[in-house]
Amino acid sequence: MEYFIDDVRYYVETCGEGYPLLLLHGFTGDSSTWLPFCSKWGRHSRLIIPDLIGHGKTESLQDLKRYAIESAANDLRLLLDEIGVDQVDLLGYSMGGRLGLTFSLLFPERVRKLILESSSPGLLTEEDRSQRRKQDQKLALTILEKGIGDFVDYWENIPLFSTVKEAPGDVKEAIRQQRLSQNPDGLANSLLGMGTGSQPSWWDKLHLIENETLLVTGEKDKKFCRIAEKMSAELKKSRWAMIKNSGHAIHVEEPEKFGTIVSGFLTQLM
Repeated sequence: MEYFIDDVRYYVETCGEGYPLLLLHGFTGDSSTWLPFCSKWGRHSRLIIPDLIGHGKTESLQDLKRYAIESAANDLRLLLDEIGVDQVDLLGYSMGGRLGLTFSLLFPERVRKLILESSSPGLLTEEDRSQRRKQDQKLALTILEKGIGDFVDYWENIPLFSTVKEAPGDVKEAIRQQRLSQNPDGLANSLLGMGTGSQPSWWDKLHLIENETLLVTGEKDKKFCRIAEKMSAELKKSRWAMIKNSGHAIHVEEPEKFGTIVSGFLTQLM
């Protein structure tokens, strides 16, 4: 279904019944990321699955300000208003997790439980953020100059996704086709507007989150395991699940384990 949110056409999938669960995909993803979980999570939750700005069937505007993570979070607020949902459980993966954390800080009354898969509060220092912005600017230019095919070939082979190569062939092909279908302008602007170097650092705000929070990382994803360990020390009501034999994309590499852990967390009484 399509919704017009602040002059942006958003595409949203829905399934299941129960307490609303807002699902946010990662960079180069779209709503199809979460559709395999409809049969499991849909038993206890009403899944609301948008294509984020610049991704999938949602519009890819040229206005870079619309890709800022605070702007994207406000779009989600307006989207929930349009759908008629006051409060949600929220699950975000990687970039979607950073956006979900931003949404939880800006609109805390709209979130009941928060799940962050392989995500972070951003980079701590301005020096680190400046360096990342330079890297993202270079990558965005590569996407626009060389095209989506060359970019996907590169993106599939970065160390972060090395463990995804162990997934079944049909799963890997589905992910590749999902990435190849993206709009180059949308991906480039997402890097520039919502990249880790562009967003604020939320490290000093983590103590303000009152929600029950579940952090999920893959055992082989050492960087994000270190981040999760630090985050869990700052969050008031958090638990951390480390999934064996998995890397960054846990929902792809260990979908049964991931689905069960998420269901358990969401259905547990407050």
